[in-house]
Amino acid sequence: MAKSVATNRLLVKSGNAMRLFLLNSAIFIMLGIWLTGFDQVHWFLYVLPAIFTVSAAFGICPGINLWRIVLGEK
Repeated sequence: MAKSVATNRLLVKSGNAMRLFLLNSAIFIMLGIWLTGFDQVHWFLYVLPAIFTVSAAFGICPGINLWRIVLGEK
């Protein structure tokens, strides 16, 4: 029971400011990829905008949650 409560605290939804930050970051990265040329960039550059877009849509940021686990925050 205690473990599920701790997990629920880790998956706290992000606020609107964080969601807009993630969405803006994804847009600017994709704009940079577009200006460089879609055929000239490595496929790995698409990973971060995809994660940011999913995080902005659902409000759960994997990066923040990972560092909360590593640092032992609740």
